[in-house]
Amino acid sequence: MKIIARILITATGLFSLVGCYDAGIKQTIHETGFVYCESGNLDTFNPQISDENSILEAVSAQIYDRLLIIDPVTQKPSPNLASEWQVDKTGTVYTFTLQPNVAFHTTDLFTPTRFLNANDVVFSFERIINPDNSYHNVNSGHYPWFDSINFPQTVTSIEAINPHQVQFTLSSPDNTFLSSLATSYAVILSKEYAQQLAASDDKNLIDSLPVGTGPFKLSQFQKSEMVRLKRHDNYWQGKAKMSQVVFDISSRGTGSLAKLLRQECDVVANPISSQLPIIIENDELTLYSQTATNVAFIAINTENPLLQDQRVRKALNFAIDRSSLINSVYYNSGIEAKSILPPASWAYGNDSSFIRYNLNYAKGLLREAGIEDEIELTMWVPLDNNSYNPSPKKSAEIIQSNFSDIGIKLKLITSDLLNRNELAENNIDLVLTGWNANSSDPDTMLRPLLSCDAKQAGFGVANWCNEEFDFLLDLAKETNQPRYRINLYRQIQNLLSEEMPIIPLAHGVKYQANQSSLHGFTLSPFNTYPFHNIIRIKEEI
Repeated sequence: MKIIARILITATGLFSLVGCYDAGIKQTIHETGFVYCESGNLDTFNPQISDENSILEAVSAQIYDRLLIIDPVTQKPSPNLASEWQVDKTGTVYTFTLQPNVAFHTTDLFTPTRFLNANDVVFSFERIINPDNSYHNVNSGHYPWFDSINFPQTVTSIEAINPHQVQFTLSSPDNTFLSSLATSYAVILSKEYAQQLAASDDKNLIDSLPVGTGPFKLSQFQKSEMVRLKRHDNYWQGKAKMSQVVFDISSRGTGSLAKLLRQECDVVANPISSQLPIIIENDELTLYSQTATNVAFIAINTENPLLQDQRVRKALNFAIDRSSLINSVYYNSGIEAKSILPPASWAYGNDSSFIRYNLNYAKGLLREAGIEDEIELTMWVPLDNNSYNPSPKKSAEIIQSNFSDIGIKLKLITSDLLNRNELAENNIDLVLTGWNANSSDPDTMLRPLLSCDAKQAGFGVANWCNEEFDFLLDLAKETNQPRYRINLYRQIQNLLSEEMPIIPLAHGVKYQANQSSLHGFTLSPFNTYPFHNIIRIKEEI
């Protein structure tokens, strides 16, 4: 809706998008592709082995495909690499039929000899669930998101029935399984490429020099600066309309807007809310918005002895003035969070008695917990803005001021990435973060963040594990009765409000600003979509 050293494949034509911006290079990109600006870091191109990262999601969506995607209209899993699927009567055996004639990328290292088949799907998921797979421990051996949802225990086997059909067998019925296969994490790799790398003892390159079936393939990468993708001419959905996409990952904050205004960026993802009026007033720019399924929150390190007291956690919650956050950070484009689930979720439960601003009640809870004097807490704050939090630093400063009103001195620690060792050692008490859901199923906003498996996988930054919470989650996953599922998710939300392992803050709006000459973007509340339909329409003079 319009609202107003081998990671570097080739040195030829390599450039930095920072500092001097060569006019000839700029003109070439403008004519044959576009520059997509979003801050962030890339340590891998394979989301299977990474935590949630919006720039990685955007890049990997161009390189890889998934069996299913979430339809942006119906918000349900729909065909992608899998053209259709069947589920047996037990609800535990899923058989997927693959699209024919799907080509993998041809790169400097790899020339495929066949189209995608069931063996590629088996390899992609066997790597995750099978510790004996030769690639399981390559490049960390950790699959944070899959481990956080207990995927290795959910899927008991994956079998290629024939070249065009693959079968997943589950340990028990799982209403969230199809949604899991549609997330940005569930990408399909080339088994043939993996075998070639293994033969040359170069297994580690599988994630840094990626081969997928997506509309674009990796051409150049300069860490913390840029990623250049070139068109995959044999893309199964038809050759992309533009021959290249350049991701500028070097700018933060107002820097991206400056580049957009100078036409050095064609697209800016997640612009800061304060920039929106400038974008809206510029006739050469188009601003798109999409209601997002997300939440900004504070994760409380429940392994800190002080924060193990439920009263202290609730006091922190009641001390936060969410209306100030909405006005000053979101510029009224977001809404106050009453639950980890957003209002758009079919399982949303709003009990505002748990989530409200009440300084007197907060002070009373601290007194009950035996805290009379000023205490000091630390909070990690990310540098990069996101759709769920358009200005983390400003949000942190407001929270810091709120906490001072109840006698809590909050020390802010700002960095690119959270050092999980610091968190584990109780050096960090609070984490300002958030979550973008990968599907409309409530499980995708609850299990990866707060389950016992999430804690074990290092994905749940609250370090919280509650057996009752997990039990209710599993019941909701297994039942097919909608009314029963809704009731279970309401119980789960009430449990979280009582226990308060995280403090919901706000739900943001997903924005994208781009040059008005670009057309064909598909915005979704969930995943980033491929850019193969993007086209630049030149104005006639």
